[in-house]
Amino acid sequence: MSSSSPPFDACFHNGPHQTPDGLSSVSEIDLSKVSDKPRQLIIERNRSCDEKSLNELATGFSPRLFTKNHETFDHSDNVASPWQRSGINTPTSPIWDPHPILTQAWEALTRSLVYFRGHPVGTIAAFDNNINTNNNSDDKLNYDQVFVRDFVPSALAFLMQGEPDIVKNFLLKTLRLQSWEKKIDRFHLAEGVMPASFKVFHDPIRNHETLIADFGESAIGRVAPVDSGFWWIILLRAYTKSTGDTSLAERPECQKGMHLILSLCLSEGFDTFPTLLCSDGCCMIDRRMGVYGYPIEIQALFFMALRCALQLLKPDAEGKEIMERIVKRLHALSYHMRSYFWLDLKQLNDVYRFKTEEYSHTAVNKFNVIPDSLPDWVFDFMPRHGGYFIGNVSPARMDFRWFCLGNCIAILSCMATAEQSTAIMDLIESRWQELIGEMPVKVCYPAIESHEWRIITGCDPKNTRWSYHNGGSWPVLLWLLAAASIKTGRPQIARRALEIAETKLLKDNWPEYYDGTHGRYVGKQARKCQTWSIAGYLVARMMLDDPSHLGIIALEEDKLLKPLIKRSNSWTL
Repeated sequence: MSSSSPPFDACFHNGPHQTPDGLSSVSEIDLSKVSDKPRQLIIERNRSCDEKSLNELATGFSPRLFTKNHETFDHSDNVASPWQRSGINTPTSPIWDPHPILTQAWEALTRSLVYFRGHPVGTIAAFDNNINTNNNSDDKLNYDQVFVRDFVPSALAFLMQGEPDIVKNFLLKTLRLQSWEKKIDRFHLAEGVMPASFKVFHDPIRNHETLIADFGESAIGRVAPVDSGFWWIILLRAYTKSTGDTSLAERPECQKGMHLILSLCLSEGFDTFPTLLCSDGCCMIDRRMGVYGYPIEIQALFFMALRCALQLLKPDAEGKEIMERIVKRLHALSYHMRSYFWLDLKQLNDVYRFKTEEYSHTAVNKFNVIPDSLPDWVFDFMPRHGGYFIGNVSPARMDFRWFCLGNCIAILSCMATAEQSTAIMDLIESRWQELIGEMPVKVCYPAIESHEWRIITGCDPKNTRWSYHNGGSWPVLLWLLAAASIKTGRPQIARRALEIAETKLLKDNWPEYYDGTHGRYVGKQARKCQTWSIAGYLVARMMLDDPSHLGIIALEEDKLLKPLIKRSNSWTL
């Protein structure tokens, strides 16, 4: 890890926060003391846990959990877990009784491992033996492949379990695939594009295995994944933070891989915004859902990947130049996102009173958003205390939908200020039935339906209202909710959501998603034994049982970006 990376300080909330249910939660977790030492070495040390502190952990009250010789240690990565790690096939054994589905979850995750020439290189998307496709064939579509975005929660689970080799193998294999020539029809994709997925092909005649990658040429809609490169950088930083092994990130091929990804997304063009212009289907929501333009998910992942890259890049001639570009982009991006994508009660009222057809730098309504385009639901959805980053902002358009992944990543990356992070969690608590319901967590809210559904989705039969990506509930998002809850000092939110999920996930055989306004029904086309549903649960559970794991994925506030930048005069009424 580069010693010349810009300094960071801890991102705090000042003082306890009073939640709607009357429980007082702790201030935001301090990540400033996270150790870069290998977790495996730390785990082997004998540490004792104060019984009172463990009780506090269970209720989410105390950020200082572990004691040794009556000395209190900060809740961070330099604190050992209260139990010993073991092999892949054996789940962790906490001091308190684990939930009975924990063992089954680990067994299911282990069954999903994909091997290439004798070494594990990832996990398949799903291993449902009862998959039936529309043509009634045995074709499993691409659910038998290793997806970059899908593997992230699996990778975090293995890192937290002390099994980093799987993650290392995955990072190196996908990096090798990045260097392949990428061609769709007669058009060549940019050199830095990471694959959406890959599969292992076994030639029985030659007894030889090869990897086959998909860069979007086989995907539904033929859209290349914008998020894969960002997830790869984020996962490389998670591996480095978890193991303390900087040698992987410092390899020439890893440095080059990051350079290619960053050069691609930092390139200058015609755009006047620091955000990334993207098409529909380029991220987790991989079908036409009206997220074209500047979707919050991509902007939050872009921000986080830039910050992770600053910690991983070597300050040589090429690396230093890219780092300087990253710092400039982060300043512009943080200002833009915190100012124009943020919505709370005051900002909603401002937009409601906009005037249109304004010209020059003195314009109040900078993007010429028509107030009549405000949907009726947003006025009731917005609580008095709370706020969120909306789905999209572009000329004459504001997508007011709530998207879980983008808002949680905004918290974990500190793209959201401390005050905004608090407001996001306030919103989740205030709109619990809408966003959590009977199966956490809604991928977006609300669903689009009727004529709007026909126009926006192209009459997509899989994305009908309150199903799949159109307001469906996805258990994989539990890990993001848990991480955001712990980081903001409100783990009781994640604990409550996890208790809901634990009543159904194993019984329903780990579905891909749930349908309905409250997530009551197993998705009509949901695969069973969906690997990231399993891994998402495991990561959420392990982080709640041992919140020091948060340091693997969460970032600290960059003090150069920490001051709250006020909205420009062009957006102030």
